[in-house]
Amino acid sequence: MIKKRLVKLVSQGKKYIVLQVLWQWVALIAQMVSVYAIAIFITETFDTQVFNHNLFIKIVTTVVSCILIKIICNKMVSHCSYKASVDVKRILREKIYEKLLKLGTSYRDKVSTSQVVQISGEGVEQLEIYFGRYLPQLFYSLLAPITLFVFLFPVARLSSIVLLVCVPLIPLSIVAVQKIAKKLLSKYWGIYTGLGDGFLENLQGLTTLKIYKADEKYAKKMDEDAEKFRKITMKVLMMQLNSISVMDIVAYGGAALGIITALYELQKGDISFTACIMVILLAAEFFIPLRLLGSFFHIAMNGMAASDKIFAFLDLEETEEKTNKLSDNIESINIKNLQFSYNEEKQILFDVNMDIEGKSFIALVGESGCGKSTIASLIAGKHREYTGEILFNNVESKTINERSILDNLTVVTHNSYIFKGTVKSNLLLGNPIAMDEDLIEALKLVNLWEFLQIENGLDTIVQERGENLSGGQRQRLALARAILHDTPIYIFDEATSNIDALSEDMIMDAILAMKGKKTVILISHRLQNVVMADKIYMLNKGRIVEEGSHKQLMAKNGEYEKLFKAQKELEDYKKGVR
Repeated sequence: MIKKRLVKLVSQGKKYIVLQVLWQWVALIAQMVSVYAIAIFITETFDTQVFNHNLFIKIVTTVVSCILIKIICNKMVSHCSYKASVDVKRILREKIYEKLLKLGTSYRDKVSTSQVVQISGEGVEQLEIYFGRYLPQLFYSLLAPITLFVFLFPVARLSSIVLLVCVPLIPLSIVAVQKIAKKLLSKYWGIYTGLGDGFLENLQGLTTLKIYKADEKYAKKMDEDAEKFRKITMKVLMMQLNSISVMDIVAYGGAALGIITALYELQKGDISFTACIMVILLAAEFFIPLRLLGSFFHIAMNGMAASDKIFAFLDLEETEEKTNKLSDNIESINIKNLQFSYNEEKQILFDVNMDIEGKSFIALVGESGCGKSTIASLIAGKHREYTGEILFNNVESKTINERSILDNLTVVTHNSYIFKGTVKSNLLLGNPIAMDEDLIEALKLVNLWEFLQIENGLDTIVQERGENLSGGQRQRLALARAILHDTPIYIFDEATSNIDALSEDMIMDAILAMKGKKTVILISHRLQNVVMADKIYMLNKGRIVEEGSHKQLMAKNGEYEKLFKAQKELEDYKKGVR
């Protein structure tokens, strides 16, 4: 069972696999020499009934030398095993990482994050044993019985033939088990990845589950999934134990049959006493390599199942690398007859047309689910399976290199990710070569530096997801990072939602400061934030129903005017204004 694609992928490991087999073979030769020496000594002592000290010293010297050779060989085998597998993890994880880069920001459309984590973690670890132990043992298991047969055949023909004939019974049992194991392990990995998906999702949403008192329900569902995983794991273990039992019966039964045959030949006088002892001491060596291969087989099968998952990921269809690049000067973004749907299901956008001039301030407004964020994602290049046109300087977005788009466009959402580390390490993601003075200036622009001075300045510790910061502080830190990125285009997708009014005003001040300097696309549920926009697009159910400046839209007395007045009345009521 050799996965040619895997072996080809890690071609450097072939040399160490060959060396590992060679060292095992040398150890076997040493074993045969020591057995021959012991058999000679026993025969001499039995025939003469006299203890020969000189012969004993020679035999002991020979046996000790053979033991030392075996120790050296075993050490070299371990070294070669490590070398054979050392590149596996690195190369496969590099391939997975490269694939993620090629799939781009839309990789989640084709594979879940937890599945990527599992195949690049435990999946790759399983293949280390496949290369380091299983493949060398496979080739050695073929070489060892033949070597022993050549050694014993001249002195014990029938016994050596019986032993050699019994040897293939072990691989036959392995092949029989393989047919069952392949389907079982495929199911095992499917349930395992499903359990990982559920666990990761529940862990990330634990606070929400607690708030809505749904944690017990989801915990019960996880228990059910875990029970399914336990059952499939027990089936795998039972299959392994049963197959090991079968291999033990074949191995020890074959060795016993060979020994009985040798004793029968000795009784008839067809072989010498020395030959009989050699058969007795070496009979098990015919089967031990294959028996050991059987124990590695189950781990290797698990690795093979993991490799199927890995190659299924590596074979995912990816978009062709685009050659067009954006210039630093974005003069226009034109959207023509844009239509989009997720996975060919319900259509989200219908014939959207927008003309965005360079360094203009554009706003997208409308009720939740009307398609505002989808338009932002399409402009940012996260999805390319749309119909219509998205043109940057009259160049179609689909033909532009994704890296080039990301270098010229920054997206800030309401849940921009804050990494564990320090304030400085998070800011340097926006501009790795920025000086401390630049970082402080960006923090001042978002009114966060005053707070950080009370803490530890740029070295203030930030916990995972910025849990030790308030919602407004997290958003302002994300905005400071975005400012440092300094791209021609900025998209703010509900960047001021779910935060206090003071933080919202601070963030809006920083965003408005970009007007006339950058191309800004603002998505906001609060219409008061878009009053200063050069043009506002009002969406309803995936269509643009109104467009114009705030003043123009208010004069139309349409949907925008109604929604704006309704929000203002609600805000005035909250403030106690009558």
